Amino acid sequence: MHRGKKYLESVKLIDKSKQYEANEALETVIKGATAKFDETVEVHVKLGVDSRHADQQVRGAIVLPHGTGKTVRVLVFAKGDKAEAARAAGAEYVGEMDMVEKIQKENWFEFDVVIASPDMMGVVGRLGRVLGPKGLMPNPKAGTVTPDVARAVTEAKAGKIEYRLDKTNIIHCPIGKVSFGVEKLTDNFNTLLGAIIKAKPAAAKGQYVRSCTVASTMGPGVKVSPAKLG
Repeated sequence: MHRGKKYLESVKLIDKSKQYEANEALETVIKGATAKFDETVEVHVKLGVDSRHADQQVRGAIVLPHGTGKTVRVLVFAKGDKAEAARAAGAEYVGEMDMVEKIQKENWFEFDVVIASPDMMGVVGRLGRVLGPKGLMPNPKAGTVTPDVARAVTEAKAGKIEYRLDKTNIIHCPIGKVSFGVEKLTDNFNTLLGAIIKAKPAAAKGQYVRSCTVASTMGPGVKVSPAKLG
């Protein structure tokens, strides 16, 4: 795989044999982020669980103290007072069957988060095939199926992120932008890791956090010492 000159320069900043403290790792990531845009910083955590077993699933949502730096467009499925409350809370799109048809007929995906009131899940269920693979299907565990849609909209706008295992037992999550600086990114990192550790399934055996890497959009990964994480 061909790597650009800037990427190779960034690699030189990293001691491959070392596992860094979180703030040190994030400082290294920031130094190595040389793209012309404000790169997103992501965390990749490999867990000692088997996601094929229902009792070893790790999934949830957390509001990051400093948000993600991303403008989030919210689609809400609700009716009546709940629809009004969602609009008042700042949801860009609110609807019922009209939104289902727009997505189905126009292949419309101008949104980042989908929230639904419980009574709308019969309608939203029709979109399972298209929303599921994109990770957009509302889910009670993530707080996106809720009677309090207004609060869910406010949290989504404030920087709520969902964490869940992929097929290889790794969680991938954004924790902000390079421009946030070390302090804010470390706060967000600690909040996310704290939530993941708290969500440890009772069935998980052995070392829970196997490895943890932080990286910017275009930069190389920097390893964080799992011993310090739990």
